[in-house]
Amino acid sequence: MIIITIDGPAGAGKSTTAKKIAQELNINFLDTGALYRAIGLILAKSEVRPEFLYEALNDINININKSGVYVNDFDVTKEIRTPEVDELASKYSALSEVRNALLNIQREQAKKASLIAEGRDLGSVVFPDADFKFYLTASPESRAQRRYNERIQRGETANYDEILQAIKSRDEHDLHREISPLKIPDNAIFIDNSNMSEQEVINFIIDKVRGSI
Repeated sequence: MIIITIDGPAGAGKSTTAKKIAQELNINFLDTGALYRAIGLILAKSEVRPEFLYEALNDINININKSGVYVNDFDVTKEIRTPEVDELASKYSALSEVRNALLNIQREQAKKASLIAEGRDLGSVVFPDADFKFYLTASPESRAQRRYNERIQRGETANYDEILQAIKSRDEHDLHREISPLKIPDNAIFIDNSNMSEQEVINFIIDKVRGSI
């Protein structure tokens, strides 16, 4: 079994890249972003007070499968993919109680089968001994343009300047938060995909990994 991690800032294409690599290599995809979004969504809806956070986390059951993302048996697959939930995920992911609650969930998955996981602390904290580590990034402008295009293609309204500002704010928060700040993991391969196509990134990573599975 092998573990592959892809870390990097918001909007760098980590999730899409990881999913397609998982399909190509026939290994599991651990969607950590969905975990944090689901946690952020349910905690915000429940209006949990800080002193009751630990108990609330123990009562939350998250299940991610090919059908979607479920929290306590409710399908939240579409609900967690909104700008508002992006902000909630960033807010709650900075809390040590939340990160500790999800840490074991993530590590348990790696004991079952080979997997690829993406996030902001996968290669540095969750899987420091991963077989392959990659750090995927792009300029804020490139990431904002991609998110703008995605929302327009989905038929949503979008404002490029607002998206760019949100990405810059998210970067600032993720880089300087006290708990598991975004950083390049030790021994990670750095990829700037500002001028690379999605397929070029996928091919690059697969070429590095192929032969080890």
